[in-house]
Amino acid sequence: MTNSKKTGIDKSTALWMYQTMITTRKFEAECRRQADQGKLRGMHSSIGQEAVPTGICAHLKDGDQILGTHRSHHHCIAKGVNLNEMMAELLGKATGTNKGKGGTMHIADINKGMLGANGVVGSNIPVAVGAALTAKLKKSQNVSVVFFGDGAVGQGVLYESMNLASIWKLPVVFVCENNRYAEATPFEYSMAGQSVAKRATGFDMPGINVDGQSVVEMYHASKIAIQKARSGEGPTLIEAMTYRYQGHFGADPPLTYRTEEEEALYKSKDCIRRMKSYLIDMGYSDEEKILEMDEKAQIAVSESVKFADESPFPNLEELHTEVYVKYE
Repeated sequence: MTNSKKTGIDKSTALWMYQTMITTRKFEAECRRQADQGKLRGMHSSIGQEAVPTGICAHLKDGDQILGTHRSHHHCIAKGVNLNEMMAELLGKATGTNKGKGGTMHIADINKGMLGANGVVGSNIPVAVGAALTAKLKKSQNVSVVFFGDGAVGQGVLYESMNLASIWKLPVVFVCENNRYAEATPFEYSMAGQSVAKRATGFDMPGINVDGQSVVEMYHASKIAIQKARSGEGPTLIEAMTYRYQGHFGADPPLTYRTEEEEALYKSKDCIRRMKSYLIDMGYSDEEKILEMDEKAQIAVSESVKFADESPFPNLEELHTEVYVKYE
């Protein structure tokens, strides 16, 4: 079969990408249920945006590192963070990735190269540049990737970071997940020039605009960027055009600032549905095998809830461990 040559994506990678995206979606749906029960606080769903980190992380190695946003469950899953430990962390349990102290907006797993989500908009961008500088000084050929939303494009730290990364040719990829709204503020209203990718020109780096609802396109665009970074040729800015299906957070009613017609338009371009069609068209899978992958994802998510529910909350003594300042 020559299909893999035609697209540049082999069967195992394509199947991994679908499995990753469907697992993420089912995990996020479960997180919403846990939030509705009052067991999870501060839920920011990434449903609709699964293709962005999946296409990118398909190229990353164990030593590579990523940094996320306040909406980072999809980043974690794409980088291989354990689902059981993730759910336990989100429910504040001691068996979580951060012993229940980080929660949904500060989840991290350094062992997997996930250096952390962060609730402060744009704050992880310079951290990614620091990680890339470390990789360059150690000559490790590792790459760092930082995800941020279109709202973070208004933060000056992004441009300071892009400038330094370009001057020093650091192995970092800047990824703007442009889901069209910074909370309730439309991208068209807040973005002069209507393009994040074009802003790369002033920093002498490539700026790529990608259909973030296509994991295939994300895969191809990020392959070029990551290879460039790994070979010592410096950073790239990727603007991934995507869409969050739900509100900014659990209680946010999105139809107060966008229309049903708009939501229907972007849901018609759903990344998981498109990848399912791709797998079938390529001869990589069929309806029965795809259903098996869906069921596998649901089982994994259900097991993560069971693991979290059966895990203990941290001991009170943990309040004073692994913090910068201890009050007596």
